[in-house]
Amino acid sequence: MNFDRNCLRLYAVTDRAWVGRQTLCQQVEAALQGGATCVQLREKQLDKAAFLAEARQIAALCRRYGAPFIVNDDLDIALACGADGVHVGQDDLSAAEVRRRAGSRFIVGVSAHNAEEARLAEAAGADYLGAGAVFGSATKTDASLLTPAGLREICAAVRIPVVAIGGVNARNIRELRGSGAAGAAVVSAIFGAPDITAACRELRALADIL
Repeated sequence: MNFDRNCLRLYAVTDRAWVGRQTLCQQVEAALQGGATCVQLREKQLDKAAFLAEARQIAALCRRYGAPFIVNDDLDIALACGADGVHVGQDDLSAAEVRRRAGSRFIVGVSAHNAEEARLAEAAGADYLGAGAVFGSATKTDASLLTPAGLREICAAVRIPVVAIGGVNARNIRELRGSGAAGAAVVSAIFGAPDITAACRELRALADIL
């Protein structure tokens, strides 16, 4: 899987809260049809067997669309399902350990909240950073707000690409312009939308001019 900053343009992060009318796989396909450039599977509720089965389905779906597939937090699931990478937080497995276990071609993403965390993650082998929460977060109530200046500092501190996350939607995504971010990671504005494909088309058009 070729991976560069363009893969982060519209980074869709799943959330089971909106599963119902469609399955999660159907929602992910709708996002890919609308122009999502990367998919992260975030699961906090499923047991390991169900998580792995779902991850394998979505990994196959992303391969069909040529989009990188990233698993949140769980390296074992990521490796077992054939994901392209894993995203870890500051309290999860270190980027260096992920790199040691998964190899040089595996995509490693790390959450960073300041320039120092960003530099350390890059030095440990991260391929990209997730920086936020840039506009607050409905999915992580304990997430601290990252100021526009803080986002610019993170982007300037590293050579690897940075994706902005946290409350991003079609109304505020333009505010990321000039920050240095490669793109936006979006949760509810994609998976909570009544028409996921249409929402992604709008977000992708806006993300393409960041």
